[in-house]
Amino acid sequence: MQSVAPSATAQPLRAPADREPADRATAPAVDAVPIAPGPQVPPAFIVNSCTAPQLRRFIKSRPYIPMHELRRRFGIDGGDDVVAQVRLNAGTIYVGLPDREGSLLGELLRGGEIGYELSLDPCTPIVVGVYPMRPVPRG
Repeated sequence: MQSVAPSATAQPLRAPADREPADRATAPAVDAVPIAPGPQVPPAFIVNSCTAPQLRRFIKSRPYIPMHELRRRFGIDGGDDVVAQVRLNAGTIYVGLPDREGSLLGELLRGGEIGYELSLDPCTPIVVGVYPMRPVPRG
């Protein structure tokens, strides 16, 4: 088996907070784009984690997907308190995803393409997993 060294050109997703440029006057200026809520992140470090077709394809490929698995699969970053509100005909539910990914999931829910399981432990209906509504053809 051949060993492969990691690429030297790989870029980190976020700049280390403890790293300061040696000389601020010669450091390149980067305009920070505020992403609410949370700290400001330079545009070079903002990553689009998934698209609606990718999300749909992944959900339909399995019988059930817990929300933490969606976050892990697509590298969706966010704190423990990040929740998106999704309005459905039956009322409002909350999804443990950032707003962008939560709205993508909401489109799939409103379109009847996926179902959801709610945690009713607190008095707030929060989604803990999703599943495909139509059988996946295997061929």
